[in-house]
Amino acid sequence: VRTSHLQLAAFALGTVGWILCTVSMGIVEWRVWHVDNTTIISSGIAWVGIWKVCFISYLHVSPGYKEQFCHKFSGYDSSIPHEIYAAQGLLLIAMFMGLLGLTATIFALRNVCMGITHKTVITRFFLVGGFFYVFAGLCVLIPVSWNFYSVTHNQSIAFPPSSYMPSSPAAQEAGAAIPIGIVAVILLLLSGTFSLSYRLPVTANTITK
Repeated sequence: VRTSHLQLAAFALGTVGWILCTVSMGIVEWRVWHVDNTTIISSGIAWVGIWKVCFISYLHVSPGYKEQFCHKFSGYDSSIPHEIYAAQGLLLIAMFMGLLGLTATIFALRNVCMGITHKTVITRFFLVGGFFYVFAGLCVLIPVSWNFYSVTHNQSIAFPPSSYMPSSPAAQEAGAAIPIGIVAVILLLLSGTFSLSYRLPVTANTITK
C-alpha cells in the first residue's frame, strides 16, 4: 500500500475528472451568443451546446415552452458545424474510457489493499487504467479546444429555421462547459500520469505471476 499513494491520488483525480467530463457534456453553455434582435430571443442571449441550443423567449414560439425554448440537434441538421458533432462523439467516448479507467484502477487498488501477491497483474491494471485516463483526457481536449477556437474567432452557424436562431451573433464568448472541460482534461491527464508511474516494489518476498 505504501507504494501506491500516487495511484490513490490518480483514482481521486480520475473520478473528479470523469464527473466533470460528464457535466460538460450535459450542460448547454458551450457558447454564449449575444444577438441584436430581441424579437424572439428576448434576453438577447442564446446558449449553444453540443446537443441543443436554448434561449429565453417571452413569445410562445413552440408548444410546451413558455419562456425557455430549446432546439435539439439531430443527425439531419447538416448545417451544424463539425466541431459540435465531433464533441458529441468524443465526449461519449471519453466518458466510456474514463469509466473503464476507474474500473481498472479500483481493481488494482483492491488487490493492493488486500495484499494479493499477483504483482504483475496489479501493475498491468494500473497501466491499463492510466492509458484509459490519458485517452479520455485527449478525447475531451479536442472538442474543448476546437469549440474554444470557434468562439474566439466568432464563427457563425447556419442554424435551421426551426431553431429561431440567427446565423451569426453580434458577439460570442465561451460558456461554462469549456472551462469545466479544461479542468477535466487536466485531472484526467494527471490521473493517467500517476497511474502509469506505478512500479513494482522491490522486496525479497515479492512473488510475481
